[in-house]
Amino acid sequence: MGDNKDRMLAGDWYIADDEELLAQTVRRAELCAAYNAASTASPGERRAILDQLIGTLGEDVRIRPPFQCDYGTYLSIGARTFVNFGAVFLDAAPITIGEDVQIGPNVQLLTPTHELDPVRRREGWEKGEPITIGDNVWLGGGVIVCPGVTIGADTVVGAGSVVTRDLPSGVVAVGNPARVLRSL
Repeated sequence: MGDNKDRMLAGDWYIADDEELLAQTVRRAELCAAYNAASTASPGERRAILDQLIGTLGEDVRIRPPFQCDYGTYLSIGARTFVNFGAVFLDAAPITIGEDVQIGPNVQLLTPTHELDPVRRREGWEKGEPITIGDNVWLGGGVIVCPGVTIGADTVVGAGSVVTRDLPSGVVAVGNPARVLRSL
C-alpha cells in the first residue's frame, strides 16, 4: 500500500484511488466536516480539530470555515496566518504557507496535475507538485495557485489572479496568468 503514497509524496505519477489514500481521504472528510460545523465552537475547540487535520500549524492561525483540503497532513501553515472563507487546499504534494500570510476568500491552492494522455488520465494517473507561499504574502479573493508554484515573501497577488509560474519576493502581480505589475 505504501508504494502509491510514496510515489505521490515523491512527485511521481500515482493512482489516487488506492486503499491507503482513500482511508486518508475519509479521515480528512470527517475532520473538515467537524471543523466546518464548529463555526460557533470556542477557538480552542476549533484549534483542536485543526491540530488533528493539518500537518504543521503555527500559533494564532485563523481559518474561517468552510475549509476543504485533500489530506491535510501535507499542509504547513505558519504563525499568524489568516485564511478566509471557502479555501480549498489540495495537498497531494506539500503546501507550505509562511508566517503572517493573508489569504482571501475562495482561494485555491492546487498541487495535483493530471495526465495529458487520455488513456492514462481515464485510468486515474495524477501527480502533485508542491506549492510554497512565503512570509507576509497577501493572496486576494479568488486567487488560484497552480501546481509547482512558489510565491516569494511580501508579494501581493490581486483578486481573481491565476498564478501559473513562480513570483519573486516583494512584487504586486495580477491577471490570468498572473504577471508582475511592479515592485513594492
